[in-house]
Formats: sequence, structure tokens, C-alpha cells
Amino acid sequence: MDVISQFFSNLSNLEELIKWGGLTVLIVIVFAETGLLVGFFLPGDSLLITAGLIAAQGYLDIYVLNISLIIAAIVGDQVGYWFGKKTGPKIFTREKSIFFAKDHLIKAKHFYEKYGGRAIIYARFVPFARTFAPIVAGVGEMNYKKFVVYNIFGGIFWVTSMTLLGYYFGNIPFIKKNFEYVIIGVIILSLVPILVGYLSHRKESKLKTEL
Repeated sequence: MDVISQFFSNLSNLEELIKWGGLTVLIVIVFAETGLLVGFFLPGDSLLITAGLIAAQGYLDIYVLNISLIIAAIVGDQVGYWFGKKTGPKIFTREKSIFFAKDHLIKAKHFYEKYGGRAIIYARFVPFARTFAPIVAGVGEMNYKKFVVYNIFGGIFWVTSMTLLGYYFGNIPFIKKNFEYVIIGVIILSLVPILVGYLSHRKESKLKTEL
């Protein structure tokens, strides 16, 4: 229980969270965010960029970091796919709860319908879709071989692009001197897509009410 309590207390400070839990906590979060329904609220892009920044400071090995998180991301999507395939369409009738964001699942369904198989790649960079797109793909019984290809490519591209962005920027002298401010900036930028999605959802709800 102490570990869980400490995890959530550090969740708002990604730098402290990574230094506290190291590679283990990063693997758990990346897997949970892509493979478990309850992972939709966890940090994604900001976590990976911060991990890259911290690796640039010498706290983590960038090669071990990337290999470990790529595997976690790929396995996570595989679990999500099989969960969706086993559950089937009935998951859309499940009631919303603190551990299940039904509205995010519906948005992921629309996202998948719009982009098809490519959604598995694009979803890596979209907070709500990252968790639910592989589940929707499983429900829709997307061709498994096709899913695996998109999953592997998406996992590699997402993890390496984010961590290496943080890693190479982390070696810039100015960023080294202002490390804490950069971390705060990364977190703020990562919240922008969530805010945009929220405002868009409110606008759509308002239009439906008016109609």
C-alpha cells in the first residue's frame, strides 16, 4: 500500500516519479496506459519526453530505456486487442465508472472508424485513443497480422520519437541549466491536446442539445 500511495503522490511530478521508480515504473505505466482500461488517465507523451530528458542527465541508459518501453508498448496494445476481441461489442454497453471512461471508448471508436488500421499508429500520440484504440480494433476483429504490423511500428515510432526528443534536447546547455522549468513546460504542452479534446467535446454536446 505504501508503494501505491507513493506512486500516486509522485504522479503529478514526473521527474520525481521517474527518479523514484526508475525503469520499472516507466514500464508499468506504458503497459498500463496501452493495455489496461484503467490506464487512460496516466501520462504518456510527457512521461516519455521527461524520461529522455532524465536519461540525458545520466539517470537512465537511453538504449535500455527505449528497448524496454517499446516492448511494454507493443505488449500493452496486444493485451488491449485480445481484451477487445474477447469482450466483443458488449463493452459499449458497459456503464461509465471511475475505472472506465465510456466516452473515451466511444471517441476511440470514431477515431478508429475515421483512420482505419492507421489509427493504431496515430493513437499512440492521442491520450484517450492510446488506451482504447487497440480494444476497439479487437472488438471490430481487425485482421490480426495487420494489427501486429501497425502495433510494432507504432510502438517503436512513439517511444523512440518521444524519448529521443527529450534526450537530445536534454543535452543542450540551456536546458541542462533550466531542467525543472523544461519539465514543467513539457507537462503543460502535453495537456494541450486534452484541453482541446475537452473543449471540442463540450462544443459537440452543446450543438446536440440545441438541435
